[in-house]
Amino acid sequence: MKTIAVQNDYPVCSKRLWALATDYEALGEVMAGLVSFDGLPGGRTQTGQRLEVMVSLFGILPKQPYRIEILECDEQGMILRSSEHGAGVREWLHTLKVIETETGSRLHDQIEIDAGMLTPAFALWAKILYSARHNRRLRLLESGRY
Repeated sequence: MKTIAVQNDYPVCSKRLWALATDYEALGEVMAGLVSFDGLPGGRTQTGQRLEVMVSLFGILPKQPYRIEILECDEQGMILRSSEHGAGVREWLHTLKVIETETGSRLHDQIEIDAGMLTPAFALWAKILYSARHNRRLRLLESGRY
């Protein structure tokens, strides 16, 4: 098991950032070109959701089944926890937290990954993937949709 963390600041209130970070359509947009999802629902995350989706790296590698369970989606505390597996991953535990800052808000992602012998490679990919979301989220926030 390996843990990675990514933290980014945004010049918007925490409620706007939380709405963006917990929206499935926005997830598809911030992941576009990196990971494609078939089967994501509409709307926002909710505690207890169990998703069966197909994922493809870069939208060109063969689609593989991937399961996501939303363990907690705390609107008040702005904490999202999920348990995920599939596509070579034994366990991908993701905790997302949004907090208010003096200049806007901060999104903190922590991911615990178990992919057997490939754990270091998956951890590096996770760091790249979660870091890439920042500029894409900024563009969505600037668009005024969230």
